Amino acid sequence: MTYITHSESETEALGAEFAKDLPAGTVAALYGELGCGKTAFVRGMARGMGLDCLVNSPTFTIVNEYLGERPLFHFDMYRLGGADELYDIGWEDYLGRGGVCAVEWSENVPGAFDGDEIEVRFTKLSDTDREIRIERGDASC
Repeated sequence: MTYITHSESETEALGAEFAKDLPAGTVAALYGELGCGKTAFVRGMARGMGLDCLVNSPTFTIVNEYLGERPLFHFDMYRLGGADELYDIGWEDYLGRGGVCAVEWSENVPGAFDGDEIEVRFTKLSDTDREIRIERGDASC
């Protein structure tokens, strides 16, 4: 499905709707340039999952954990050089913890996913407008 959002709050609302019924073990692979709405979408995902937390980009920490009934593990692959580095930080351990994984900058870790991830692709159309394409596979790890 393809969606057009016209503000950060609309991008967050789409993320909330997207995540409200995601099963534990889902990997959402987010793709898109800097400033295209990936973190806003993850903020919405947290809200949709019933999490009341401050969501910000984990660029320097690599992963932020937001704990609740269904935890959300928010990864930022911007600083990683490939899939091997993702595995070095314990990717498989996170997959086994029964949460939802939201992975920003998935394009930096080609080959890291098993093909069951949900791809969320962001395109900046203007200062405020975003095209967001969500392509669902099996969606479980």
